[in-house]
Amino acid sequence: MIYDMEFETLPREALIAIQLRRLRATLERVYATVPFYKNQMNKAGITPNDIQSLSDLAHIPFTTKKDLRDNYPFGMFAVPMENVVRIHASSGTTGKPTVVGYTARDIQMWSSLMARSLSAGGATRNDIIHNAYGYGLFTGGLGVHYGAEKLGASVIPVSGGNTRRQITIMKDFGPTIMTSTPSYALHLAEVAQEMGVSFRDLKFRYGIFGAEPWSEQMRHEIQDRLNLKAVDIYGLSEVMGPGVAVECHQAQNGLHIFEDNFIAEIIDPVTEKPLPYGESGELVFTSITKEAFPVIRYRTRDITTLTAEPCICGRTLVRMKKVSGRTDDMLIIRGVNVFPSQIESVLMEIKGLSVHYQLVVDRVDNLDTLTVQVEVGDGIFSDEVRVLQALEKNIAYRIKEELGVSARVKLVEPKVIARSQGKAVRVIDHRKI
Repeated sequence: MIYDMEFETLPREALIAIQLRRLRATLERVYATVPFYKNQMNKAGITPNDIQSLSDLAHIPFTTKKDLRDNYPFGMFAVPMENVVRIHASSGTTGKPTVVGYTARDIQMWSSLMARSLSAGGATRNDIIHNAYGYGLFTGGLGVHYGAEKLGASVIPVSGGNTRRQITIMKDFGPTIMTSTPSYALHLAEVAQEMGVSFRDLKFRYGIFGAEPWSEQMRHEIQDRLNLKAVDIYGLSEVMGPGVAVECHQAQNGLHIFEDNFIAEIIDPVTEKPLPYGESGELVFTSITKEAFPVIRYRTRDITTLTAEPCICGRTLVRMKKVSGRTDDMLIIRGVNVFPSQIESVLMEIKGLSVHYQLVVDRVDNLDTLTVQVEVGDGIFSDEVRVLQALEKNIAYRIKEELGVSARVKLVEPKVIARSQGKAVRVIDHRKI
């Protein structure tokens, strides 16, 4: 089902006309109300009146996370605080948190976009949604919650944690849609197995997973272990929260970007030049309907590609491929660029390995080293030492062959790697300590 047939199936020409009109209105507003954007445009020698086509957007400077932090907490807001009804923020683990605000109209729009997202992911008003995204300053939990209510579905606001209790709720309440991070979904499967509960006895039809990059191999693992169809959802708090883009359950082949609300670009992360459809680069977003906290050409650091090819679901929106990694998550090991998701793809192809892994990076004698720690099943770990050593060598060989980087592989027992209730911690980089 398509939740908003009018906007999700617009001809490209009509959609572009809407984008341009909303873009110009947004630029006029931030130029008048946000000193940062006025200064940025003045430095570039451009005003909102100079934007006559979507291609003119490329003349406006980028916005970065540093800019948001430099204007902490409310310097990027485009409305008076008396009009802000909701504030969310990032964790701030690497500096000041990024703070975002919403007007009442923003909340309504976000709810509608999340209803679209849930609908694309297979949910209907007849479903019960088990929402295991975290509530609070993180946008995931409340984003899904409001979208589910807008859709008319029943929502269980279980949040993250209390995993064994969640399994009991799944048995007793009979939810049919799961929402969580993909890594936490697999942790739920692991705990359910410990409790003697099979997901094949539960009622889930679809799972809508996001908030962290995950590979196609992990999708297959989730679908097999949780007995549902797994759909990817994309968003970030700086742009809105979850619901910026989502896969349709029919194709599971690229995430539809809700272009009537966001303009997407792909740029070369080094040269900062725009790239055409089909080329991989950094995703950049401009929000064109947000009132409290619009962002102009915000660099997400996420690596993907865009395509305008028609989709079998009938939506005419541009699609983005699953995010392959982030420019700030990319590891450079002796001159080789490596994303955690690339190593994950290699690991998931090898029988007997768990989906739980960590990459430990260090510097020894002025040379970078990479250690891949990955859990194995009980049966494999009980094998004799030489069998485990042979498996470690085989994994290291596969990583070297496919990614061109040398790594030491360390097999560990089940449950040695810490589980996360939210985003999985994939990289421990001792070089930054």
